[in-house]
Amino acid sequence: MPNPNLRRTLRALPDFASGLPGFDPEQAPEDPAELFLSWLEEALAAGVPQPHAFSLATADDAGNLSSRMLILKDLDADGWHFATSRTSRKGRELEQNPRAAMNFYWYGQGRQIRVAGSVVQLDAEASARDWNERPGADGSQNPSWQLYALSPREVEFWQADPGNRHIRFRYPR
Repeated sequence: MPNPNLRRTLRALPDFASGLPGFDPEQAPEDPAELFLSWLEEALAAGVPQPHAFSLATADDAGNLSSRMLILKDLDADGWHFATSRTSRKGRELEQNPRAAMNFYWYGQGRQIRVAGSVVQLDAEASARDWNERPGADGSQNPSWQLYALSPREVEFWQADPGNRHIRFRYPR
């Protein structure tokens, strides 16, 4: 049975942490990866837990959506790296529909970064290296393990403001 006080309880919760960092879009670099790395460094310095965690949204060929939390593995010219088994739900969905969206959210910073675009499989050597670099790896191989790169067509940075004057900055400009 629904909680009749749920709406009141939810409305009473704070939206954002206090002392949020500022953000001036006029000072943003041309490359969204550069801005992301800058924000990531600030999150690490501020002690944000798991700043490399993100929600990955995928869809199958019928358009049925799903999302889950993953860990960013790297960021380079190929794109934003993540890994999973090709036989997992997300692996099967990426095979059917190689597009995805990532969402990083750092409550303590009042920051959110959304990355959307096409996804490609990286080579077998990179996938094997990623498998073996996992904590507790025992040197065995996992032939279904796949390292992917999301090549963004859009990257959006969002900075919360306690006065609800949030800043949304989207690449491409």
